[in-house]
Amino acid sequence: MHGLGNDFVVLDARETPLPAVTASVVRALGDRRTGIGFDQLILLEPSQTHDFRVRFFNSDGSEAGACGNGSRAVALLHGAPAVVETGGGPIALEALDGGARVDMGKPRFDWDAIPLAYAMDTFAMPVGWESLEGPMAVNVGNPHAVFFVDDAGAVPLEELGPIIEHEALFPERVNVNVASLAGADNLRLRVWERGAGLTRACGTGACATAVAAIRRGLVTSPVRVTLPGGDLVIAWEPGGTILMSGPAAESFRGTFRWEDYS
Repeated sequence: MHGLGNDFVVLDARETPLPAVTASVVRALGDRRTGIGFDQLILLEPSQTHDFRVRFFNSDGSEAGACGNGSRAVALLHGAPAVVETGGGPIALEALDGGARVDMGKPRFDWDAIPLAYAMDTFAMPVGWESLEGPMAVNVGNPHAVFFVDDAGAVPLEELGPIIEHEALFPERVNVNVASLAGADNLRLRVWERGAGLTRACGTGACATAVAAIRRGLVTSPVRVTLPGGDLVIAWEPGGTILMSGPAAESFRGTFRWEDYS
């Protein structure tokens, strides 16, 4: 499945258990030359507290707490409204025509909720890397640093992204967002995802960036966020939850032998 070109392999273990999904299995499946290939692997499991549990694994084998585009794919696959358990907290899913709407919960701004290595103002962090300075830190199920620039397309994100991702300031690494204003309520966004690199779209990145722009008074809700893969619409009011709407699609279904990748 994919959401704006951010692609996933979805494994449904809600009724039939699967062997252990280890980091090495995820990396082998995620290899685009010798495996199936994906930005993230999504695992659906039973939950004792919610409709079901959703786990997100990056292509490097690391596990993420949330994935906005992946959540829309899950909503489309499930086909009915649901409240699901994720590593970043419960989220509500609802399939729409050709896509889904997801309530991503409330953003968090405290330095230890991002988390950062030490206390710091997260509204405009006093740090910088070359042309990228003064980001806002937001946790929307996973950590994001949001930079506002004149031209998001001109930033060498393929070079700066991995440097910032692995900066010691971010003990759980960080997703790196660079955004520029494209209209009164429109942001242009590129994202370096921790564990996946440059992607065509990042749902949690769109959420974090829209929230940051609203907090800074750059735009008002709802916000259209334009990524290389297409547009998402993010609605948020201070103190409330984030509503993300956008497309998702199924690409194909198939089978593989588990022993080939374990």
